[in-house]
Amino acid sequence: MRVSRLLLVAALVAAFAGCEQKPKTTTEVVKDKVNDALDRRSNEKIKDAAEDVRDGVNAAVKDVKDAVK
Repeated sequence: MRVSRLLLVAALVAAFAGCEQKPKTTTEVVKDKVNDALDRRSNEKIKDAAEDVRDGVNAAVKDVKDAVK
């Protein structure tokens, strides 16, 4: 049981470490959107893949909600 808790904590730490803080100012938001459109962000491929996963999960959630109705 102790090992499973340790693995759970390790997974949570890894998940939170990968989270990026949102830009705080309007200028940073605009800059990020422009860099996204021009594919100039750092780690662009990883960010695009994460956005694709997010969009897929959102679509799946919507489909499940529609199926449950």
